[in-house]
Amino acid sequence: MRDLKHLKYFEDLLQVASNELIAQAKGEGKVCVAYTCENVPEPLVNLPGTFSVRLTAPNTGSIDIATYYMTNLLCEPSRALLERAVEGGFNFADCVITPDGCTMMNRAVENMELLKTMGKDNPNFFHEYMEIAFKNSESDVDLSVLQCTNHILKPLHEKYGIDVSDAAIRQAVAEHNRICELIRAIGDFRKGDKPRITGYEFHVLTLASYTCPKHLIIDKLEETLEELKTREPDDKPWRARVLLVGSEVDDSGLVKLIEECGAYVCADRFCFGSLPGRLPIALNDEEDALRQVCRHYIQNCQCPRMMNQEKVYGRKQYVAELAKEYGADGVIYEQVKFCDPWAYERMLGSSMLHVDYGYPVLSVDRPYNVASSVGQLRTRVQAFVESIEIKKLQRGGKA
Repeated sequence: MRDLKHLKYFEDLLQVASNELIAQAKGEGKVCVAYTCENVPEPLVNLPGTFSVRLTAPNTGSIDIATYYMTNLLCEPSRALLERAVEGGFNFADCVITPDGCTMMNRAVENMELLKTMGKDNPNFFHEYMEIAFKNSESDVDLSVLQCTNHILKPLHEKYGIDVSDAAIRQAVAEHNRICELIRAIGDFRKGDKPRITGYEFHVLTLASYTCPKHLIIDKLEETLEELKTREPDDKPWRARVLLVGSEVDDSGLVKLIEECGAYVCADRFCFGSLPGRLPIALNDEEDALRQVCRHYIQNCQCPRMMNQEKVYGRKQYVAELAKEYGADGVIYEQVKFCDPWAYERMLGSSMLHVDYGYPVLSVDRPYNVASSVGQLRTRVQAFVESIEIKKLQRGGKA
């Protein structure tokens, strides 16, 4: 396929945590809200006058300093973020908000605060830690409203004078929904036997929507959507179609590696992916916007920290439904090394998707930076693709 017009632009933005669009947005006088977890409701950190950046550590190398403070038993993403913070890579942030969806990530942000890695020249800088719900009842919505009020809205208003009114939240939701609609529409081109966008390309666009000021990329996402409507797909068929499930994929090299092995990544059910992360938020006029936003995140959350049985088993059913909708031949469950929530989820999900839903499953734990384990990962993915082809032949289909 012909290269997407803006792909190189988006790839370049993802090479550094402090990309050029962050500097541009701050030059406009906007407050940069950094966050670390998908449980932070995005519209609440993208109010008029603010923009959000989900912290990542591209091209991570040594994490020795972070390991000294956090030990080598904590997950690599948390140590990579602390290492980047110590290096001064997150000095663009005007505040950091993190929920307790993951204790390891909390420890990373606590160390950032103790080491004063950010905000040295900003008297209004603040760190906030949120408690999150573990179930999806209305009382859990109450908790989310309280936490978002105390740890997002109040400090943003008191420190930076940000408008946190119902009208401001509704405006932020409308802008958030536009990004969601664009990403979802682009993602729909992954369906069918001849997709018009690769899984790698789609991942680059989606990741940029979390790590760049949204208002500065909408025009290029709109152009990309229009471009895809007339893009000619490749005639060469993929050897297999796979659904990628698991913890955050900050390194697009993982998706590229999988596709280099002949497996098309047709859907993304991982932290900060589009499913369900880019699901538009429907608001009514009868209830305040804050409560509706919190309810949306709790009801649609697929985080393994949600503990009630409905959520535990519903997450696997959701993966099976996505696999059917996007025509996946198999499922890859991935987990960043030492990620406890996804370690348990991967074990149970890998078994249920195979036994209960009949999908071939590859279960892997991986480094945060894929480059440090390319050979091993490539071998496992290649073997998985070959096993899918063999099963197709055994069923009398085409390999």
